[in-house]
Amino acid sequence: MANENKYRDTAAAILPLVGGAQNVTSVAHCMTRLRLGLHDRSLVQDEQLKALPGVMGVVEDDTYQIVLGPGTVARVTPEFETLVEEERDAASATAASGNGDGPAGDPVTADALAAQGAALRAERKAKNSTPFKLFLRRIANIFVPLIPALIGCGIIAGLNGLLVNLGWLPGITPALAAMASGFMALIAVFVGYNTAQEFGGTPILGGAVAAIIVYAGVANVEAFGQSLSPGQGGVLGALGAAWLGVQIEKWCRRWVPVSVDVLVTPTLTVLLAGLATLFGLMFLAGEISTQIGEGANWLLSNGGAGAGLILGGLFLPLVMLGLHQALIPIHTTLIEQQGYTVLLPILAMAGAGQVGAAIAVYLRLNRNTSIRTTIKSALWPGFLGVGEPLIYGVSLPLGRPFITACTGGALGGAFIGFFNQLGTDVGSTAIGPSGWALFPLLDGDHGLGRTVAIYAGGLLVGYVGGFIATYYFGFTKTMLTELNAAPASAESAAVATGAPAGGDAAPAKQSATAGASAR
Repeated sequence: MANENKYRDTAAAILPLVGGAQNVTSVAHCMTRLRLGLHDRSLVQDEQLKALPGVMGVVEDDTYQIVLGPGTVARVTPEFETLVEEERDAASATAASGNGDGPAGDPVTADALAAQGAALRAERKAKNSTPFKLFLRRIANIFVPLIPALIGCGIIAGLNGLLVNLGWLPGITPALAAMASGFMALIAVFVGYNTAQEFGGTPILGGAVAAIIVYAGVANVEAFGQSLSPGQGGVLGALGAAWLGVQIEKWCRRWVPVSVDVLVTPTLTVLLAGLATLFGLMFLAGEISTQIGEGANWLLSNGGAGAGLILGGLFLPLVMLGLHQALIPIHTTLIEQQGYTVLLPILAMAGAGQVGAAIAVYLRLNRNTSIRTTIKSALWPGFLGVGEPLIYGVSLPLGRPFITACTGGALGGAFIGFFNQLGTDVGSTAIGPSGWALFPLLDGDHGLGRTVAIYAGGLLVGYVGGFIATYYFGFTKTMLTELNAAPASAESAAVATGAPAGGDAAPAKQSATAGASAR
C-alpha cells in the first residue's frame, strides 16, 4: 500500500505542473518515460517538475516526456491517468493547482547551462518534428508495448537454455520452451493489432489480417512460383498488412452505406488486405527480413571492430533524440530469424561509456557537490542499463562529457564487434534491458560462457574508455574553473551570471535541450 501511495503521490505532484487535467490530451509511456500530449506547452512548469523527487529529467519532442525510469513509469502512468479522469470529472481543480511557489534554487552552474540551452530549444524541437522522425516514432509506438513480453519470454528462454545445457529438470524444460516461444510465434498478430490502432483503424481487424501470416495453412499457398512458409515476412509483413488493412477500412467507411457497413467493411478489409498479404506482402517482407538478417551478419563479420565502433559511438545521440526505439523492428526481425539480435549488445556499450564518463566527472568536479550528488544517485541505475539519468542529468548538460561518453561506447562496441568478426556471435534473446541487466538475456553461437565473457569485456572496455576520454578530454580549463567554483563564491558567481546563489537542486533536473547547447 505504501508503494501504491508513493506512485500516486508522484502522479499527483506531476499533474498540476503540466497544466492540470484539462491541459492533457494523451497519456502513454515507454520503458522509462511518461509521454504526455499537451494543449498548451507554456503551462508546464519545467523547473518545479524537474525538481520533483523521482523525476530524472524531461525531454521535449512531439510529446512532452518525463523520465521516471523503468518499472516506476509503468506504475505511475495508470495512477496519472486515474487522476486525470478524476480531475476532469470533478471539474473543480484549476489547471495550475498544486504548483510549487518556492524558488527553484538551482546552483549557478545548472542555471548557466539552462540559459545556454533555452535559445536552442525551439530550434531543436522543430528539427525533431520532421515527417521522417515523426514516422519513425509512429513505428516505435507499435513495438514499444511489446517490450515487456519480449523481456519476460527472453529471460525464460535464457533460463531454459541454461537448464538444457546443464541437463537439469528435463521434465520442466519443454514447458519453459513453450512459454518462451509462444509469444514470438504469434508476435505478428500483436504487431498487426498495434499497427491498426496507431494508424486509426480497428485494432482487431489489424490483428486478423496479420494472423494470416502465422497461420499454418499458408504453406498450401503459392506466390511467385514458391510455396509460402508460415511466418514468412515476420513482423515487417504484419506491419505492412495491417497498415494496408487500415487504408482499406478507411475507404470503406467513406463509401459503404451505413446500413451494411457492419457487414461489408470488416469483410472487405480482411479479404482485400488478406489477398494482398498472401500474394505480395509476405513474399516481399520475407525478402526484406532475410536481407536485414544477412546484412547484420555481414556487417559484423566483415566490418567487425569498425562496425562496432560506429554503432556503439552513435547510439547515445540516438537515445538523446528518443529515436532508438525505431530500431525495435530490426531487433525483433533478427530475434525471429536467429533467436537473438547481435546488434543490441553492441549498442548497449553506449551505456557503459556513459557510466565511465560519469565516474570521471565525479572525480574531476571534486568541489561541485550538486553534480557529485546527482552522479552518486544515478550511477547504479547506469550500471543496470538505465542511462537517462546520467545523460540528462550529467553528460548532456555539460556538453563535452557527452561526446567523450560516446567515445567509450564506441570502444566497447569495437571490442564486441571484433569478436563477431572472429566468428563469435554475441546476441540478446530480447530487447529492452541493457548494462548488467542484459546478462540473463545473452545468447550466442559458441556457448553461454564465452558469450558472457565477451560481453563483460565489452562493458569493461566501455567503462575504461569513457572514463579516460572524459577525465583527460572532457573539460576545458575554463569549464573546470567554473564548475569547481568553491561554495563560498557561489553568491558572487550568481551576480556575474544573473542566477540565484545557494541553490541545492542537482543538475540532474536539467532538460536534454539545455544540454544540447553546451557541446
